[in-house]
Amino acid sequence: MGNVSLPLNMIMARTMAWIIRALKEEDEAFLWEMLYQALYLPEGQAPLSREVIHLPELARYVQDWGSDGDCGFMVIDSLTGKPVGAVWLRLLTGNNKGYGYIDDYTPELGIAIFPEYRGQGIGTRLLTHLVESPCGQSPISLSVSIDNPAVRLYERFGFNVISRSDESLLMKRDCKILKSN
Repeated sequence: MGNVSLPLNMIMARTMAWIIRALKEEDEAFLWEMLYQALYLPEGQAPLSREVIHLPELARYVQDWGSDGDCGFMVIDSLTGKPVGAVWLRLLTGNNKGYGYIDDYTPELGIAIFPEYRGQGIGTRLLTHLVESPCGQSPISLSVSIDNPAVRLYERFGFNVISRSDESLLMKRDCKILKSN
């Protein structure tokens, strides 16, 4: 039997198949990798040491994942079975406040996708899944570098700038109640 050629649109449709599922406690190791991937570096800047994610101000975003109130999702490439990105919320309060702290009732957003999967709409899919989930119905905050291209994505999802510094933006998305039919 000869080789079978598929039309390009069928090949593209097949490669765009993603599975999104809830993050579990046992996904913490993957979240550590996503935390590293979430660190924005301007083009041309040398990569940071992987040890940086173990600094307390960063580790708090994933350490002991699965604690009360933690919520998130991972996306898996259905062709390879490989997880390629994640979005998560964590409420950081008291002495454990994060960079996106607004108040003790607003969880902070973390999101990352492996570089080779960026620009394919995965971030949009993950954020859509999150904000349509029960945990996405609360206000959400985040901190992002001013020159990070993801700022436009956050704005499309209703995040507004609350404050800015020379290097970063503090953004918040107010609670959106989904209408039921």
